[in-house]
Amino acid sequence: MRLLVVEDERKVASFVKKGLEEEGYAVDVASDGETGLIMALDGVHDLIILDINLPGLDGLTVLEGLRKKKVATPVLLLTIRATIEDKVLGLDAGADDYLTKPFAFQELLARVRALLRRRVDTEPPLLQVADLTLDPARRAAYRGDEKVELTSKEFALLDYFMRNTGRVLTRTMIAEHVWDYNFDPMTNVIDVYVNYLRKKIDADREPKLIHTVRGVGYVLQVE
Repeated sequence: MRLLVVEDERKVASFVKKGLEEEGYAVDVASDGETGLIMALDGVHDLIILDINLPGLDGLTVLEGLRKKKVATPVLLLTIRATIEDKVLGLDAGADDYLTKPFAFQELLARVRALLRRRVDTEPPLLQVADLTLDPARRAAYRGDEKVELTSKEFALLDYFMRNTGRVLTRTMIAEHVWDYNFDPMTNVIDVYVNYLRKKIDADREPKLIHTVRGVGYVLQVE
């Protein structure tokens, strides 16, 4: 899962980014409303954590801009204001949840998980290609009856492959969806993780599912 944090307080943004990355999420950060809106309109994020008090465009204006553009990505608002009127204003603007500063990271994490779970619940409960099965809600993968143990990044990569079965994914596409904006395109980390994944789901098994498209990228499909 890839998250966007729009927060102008550097310490708060750094704290949230570090904590979420430790939980296995890819996290992008924007420090002002205009940049946050541009990044959010890319449509590559699974959830947006949005502070209301931002320089330039405030959080509610960013939120209204997203909803006008039909961007349905879940939004968790952060604010130091805790009145009922402010919460109603935020929710009416299209927010999915509301968290008042200061907050405990565990509460933020619980709300993030709940919003992501709602999104998963609207999708097919299981993804399957041949005898490879992925359960996004339980973060579990199986090849036949055997459970495949995956790291958070490997799981995110396999999830992206299986949601795009038969589609050739370039390294740029994979970087945008599984890593973050700070990803260095000159590294071979994507190829390394694809090889990790191959060893876990394809080694000593048939049919092979992950294939290299020379000069382009990778595709997951039954050949």
